[in-house]
Amino acid sequence: MLGKPTINDFVALKGQRKIVCLTAYSAPMAKVLDPHCDLLLVGDSVGMVVYGMDNTQNVDINTMIRHGQAVMRRRKSALVVIDLPSGSYETSPEQALVSANEVITKTGADAVKLEGGADFAPHVKCLVESGIPVLGHIGLLPQRTVAGKNFRITGRTPDEVSQLHIDSDALADAGVFGVVMEGIVEPVAASIAKLSKVLTIGIGASAACDGQILVTDDMLGLYDAFTPKFVRKFTNLQDEISRAVECYCAAVIDGSFPSKDHLFFNKKDSASSKAAK
Repeated sequence: MLGKPTINDFVALKGQRKIVCLTAYSAPMAKVLDPHCDLLLVGDSVGMVVYGMDNTQNVDINTMIRHGQAVMRRRKSALVVIDLPSGSYETSPEQALVSANEVITKTGADAVKLEGGADFAPHVKCLVESGIPVLGHIGLLPQRTVAGKNFRITGRTPDEVSQLHIDSDALADAGVFGVVMEGIVEPVAASIAKLSKVLTIGIGASAACDGQILVTDDMLGLYDAFTPKFVRKFTNLQDEISRAVECYCAAVIDGSFPSKDHLFFNKKDSASSKAAK
């Protein structure tokens, strides 16, 4: 998408081509990702990826706002969505509205995302009716999981399948412009995507979804605490960074860095040096 993004432009991609989404937590990364992505998610996964937490549950709203502001400083064409963190919206639709208003007002982001299905339809409806676009999230819910390694795939039982369809329909009826579907058994996710009235964004769900999202640090091989099955590492930047650091260490130890090219001199010192030559 070119120019300032809008929710309508984003939604119009449904059925036209696959939608590209990634997470972003910093200005430099947002600048790199923006030209290639339709949506940048400032995810509460920042707690695990950047701060080394075991899960996302201790990320607070101020953290999300700071990282949202950083991403917005370099965003040009991608839609930016910010997670409402655990504890900031669950109590009531009114609490969700206060938190979402704070996030949107202080960052200028385009929308917020919250986790949960039919139980949170009233929260979604409250935000949408107040003019705040919402991206839903069903299936595996990281905010409800104690440790990343214990993430549990859903959609394996008839009850789970039924609930996922109920959740998807309830969120669509409440007004979300799209739903992230995470960690759902493929045939179930494909069925939901086919029947959904709104955009579906998959992560460990199905290629039938309208688009896909990954945590950027997973995709780049930067996060090594664990690697979910649904992650494909398109490169391994940890190895590249390690090689670069080895070269830096060697240059410092052998004295080849810094060279004169990396140092500062007075003009007379520079003139004297040239005369000596």
